[in-house]
Formats: sequence, C-alpha cells, structure tokens
Amino acid sequence: MNLMLMGLPGAGKGTQAEKIVDKYHVIHISTGDMFREAMAQETPVGLKAKGFIDQGNLVPDSVTNEIVKERLAQSDVFQAGYMLDGFPRNLDQAKALDQINQDLNLNLDAVIDIQVDKNLLIDRLSGRFICRDCGATYHKLNNPTKVAGICDRCGGTDFYQRDDDKPETVKNRLDVNIKMNTPLIDYYQKAGVLHQVNGAQEIDQVFVEIDKILNAIN
Repeated sequence: MNLMLMGLPGAGKGTQAEKIVDKYHVIHISTGDMFREAMAQETPVGLKAKGFIDQGNLVPDSVTNEIVKERLAQSDVFQAGYMLDGFPRNLDQAKALDQINQDLNLNLDAVIDIQVDKNLLIDRLSGRFICRDCGATYHKLNNPTKVAGICDRCGGTDFYQRDDDKPETVKNRLDVNIKMNTPLIDYYQKAGVLHQVNGAQEIDQVFVEIDKILNAIN
C-alpha cells in the first residue's frame, strides 16, 4: 500500500502518521529524511542537493525528484509500501511522482488529507505562551495555567509569545500552505485517490476515519 499524507501545520499529521505506521508498517518517508539520508550516504544526487543547500539556495524540483526516485527504488519500499510526507509540494512534483511510480511499477493508492478549519489551526498553533520569569511553557487550549494570568511554577505574571507563535505569523504560514496545497487537492481529487478526513475530532477518532479508508484499499 502506497500513501501520501497531506494536512496544514497543526492538523495532526505527525500523530496520525505514527498511528498509520504502527498499524500498517508502511515506510514513512519525509522530505527531510530523504535529503539527510542521500547526503549522509553521499549518493550522486545527495551531493547535488548538498551543493545547493551549502550555498543557501533552494534545491530545484529536478534534484528533489531524483532523491525521491532514489528512495522509492529501495527494497524496503517494495516490501512494505510507502507513506510520503512533505512531497509533492506542487503540481510539477505531483506529475513527477506519477512518472516515478510508473518507472518503478508502483501505484499511489490513496492521498489522505487531514482537514481542519484555519481558525482552529490558528488557535492551536498560536496558543503557546511562556513565563518570562522561569521559562515555563503553557498553551491556552491544551495546557493553561491553573489560575488565569499566574504561572503555576513560580507565581510570575509576565508572559510572552515567541514570534513564530504569534497569530499573525501563524496566519501567514497557513495562507502559504493553503495556496500550495489547493492545486494538489484538486489534482488528486480528479485522479480519484483523494480521501479527506475531519482533523478537528479527537486524535483517536481521526484515526478511526483513516483506518476505514486504508482497510478498504489494503
């Protein structure tokens, strides 16, 4: 079984990926892992990628596609199947993946898109705040202080947010990802392999939905 996992930041993709691997034993392949492995092994395409990264440049799609093909050609993928995470990121890469699958005699069986409303994601991702006095970390939804405005650990009342956690930063990050994901969602919907699940539910319930989809195609 060969899968692709999609979802905006904060949608719970990492948690569901672990659950899928635990049950179905597919090989979880993230873009970062592929690059690190290719560069560590000093494969020809890994050295190409390293050249761009060392110069502070983005790795071109052509090199990324080569790294993906190199990874998907390995024997563990043929034995267990794959779950791609972070690739493809655009339509050109999606079409390249089609060609890679064709060359390797593989099929993409399902694209799982974990959907969560953007406003809920903003709350999830921008909810973290930190006590300036002792560094204790809280979350307004998942881990608030026991008494509002007072640090549980030191009794301090001065809190701050990191720039990355501020709502306006989070919103911009989500907007970029939505713009990037929308053409891919359309592409895989037309291909008949897209399955969308409600990621606003409890973690276990989200997996129940995913599990039903995977059971049907496995």
